[in-house]
Amino acid sequence: MNNFSYTFDRQLLFVVMSLLGLGLVMVGSASISTAASNMDSPLHYFNRQFVFAVIGLGIAWAVMTVRLSVWQQNAPFLLMTGIALLALVLIPGIGREINGSRRWLPLGPVNVQVAEIIKLFAIIYVADYLQRNYGQLKGSFFKVFGPLVLLGMATILLLLQPDMGSVVVILSTVIAMLFLGGARLDVFAALIAILGGLFAALVWFAPYRLERLQSFMDPWADPFDTGFQLTQALIAFGRGDWLGVGLGSSMQKLFYLPEAHTDFLYSILAEELGLVGAVTVLVLFLVFIWRALVIGRAAELAGQVFGAQIAYGIGIWIGLQACINMGVNMGALPTKGLTLPLMSYGGSSLVLACVAIALLFRVDMETRFPEQAAARVKR
Repeated sequence: MNNFSYTFDRQLLFVVMSLLGLGLVMVGSASISTAASNMDSPLHYFNRQFVFAVIGLGIAWAVMTVRLSVWQQNAPFLLMTGIALLALVLIPGIGREINGSRRWLPLGPVNVQVAEIIKLFAIIYVADYLQRNYGQLKGSFFKVFGPLVLLGMATILLLLQPDMGSVVVILSTVIAMLFLGGARLDVFAALIAILGGLFAALVWFAPYRLERLQSFMDPWADPFDTGFQLTQALIAFGRGDWLGVGLGSSMQKLFYLPEAHTDFLYSILAEELGLVGAVTVLVLFLVFIWRALVIGRAAELAGQVFGAQIAYGIGIWIGLQACINMGVNMGALPTKGLTLPLMSYGGSSLVLACVAIALLFRVDMETRFPEQAAARVKR
């Protein structure tokens, strides 16, 4: 047993390391002018992102040594901890406000975005719920709504920050997990209808959200105000053409496109690496989703419902968030403050993505080598 060596899913490992490496390069390229102007150090954001990547990989390696059963046993506690942190963010003097949103908890030299933590904790909680109620969702209309009570509390706290983008990702991921966990089709349809109505109401009664939707429909109607970000992003895509203007040669990152190294990193990538680079990133995320679903299906066939739902949830979460981010950059979706997983600048997003992917590898390990994995890991 002591000689056991886990063989990583090579395709998944290649995709993850490719996205992480390309993300580091693009953060350095997209932020160089902003960092030089604001921080007097052209590589300020790159250096911080590199440190976050090292920390994320270190934590991920530690997470790989912990049994899935440990996460399952602590699932309710983790979700309640996440909800408590969301409440803490809203307390004046504790939570930090940036650009009109209070989403961060200061922790020394870094700011922790609690929304990233609650995404992972919600997946773990729902996976545990589906394990405990395995086979019961098809026979009960109301059984599906059980996990949505606590998640409703988290949703309200997220909307108060406000962070509707994270709410969309969390609830969409949870609904997909419930469907894959055996929820009846009529319940699934009812959930979609209810949440669709709630989202429509949130947009209609919040002027700034309605303004974003209107500017998304026609950004060129006001290209110097409400449509400024999107028009600059579209210009970046247009300049990229097939092969791009060359790494480091973007014009849009020179103070034209706000948040070029965070939410709109994909636009700069498309400008510098062209359609080929943009499609390559899209394909990498599609392969990631495919491998996550394959790992989840293998776990399900092996009778490991909790592990299967963890894999499904992580694949849907990261894939959905990537699609939303890229859709926003291309003008296909209204603007949302969501990062491109593993690539955009942001410590919380990067570290939590690494932790989530470590759990995905853990599911694969326990599915393929259950006895060997159990003999070597922490309890």
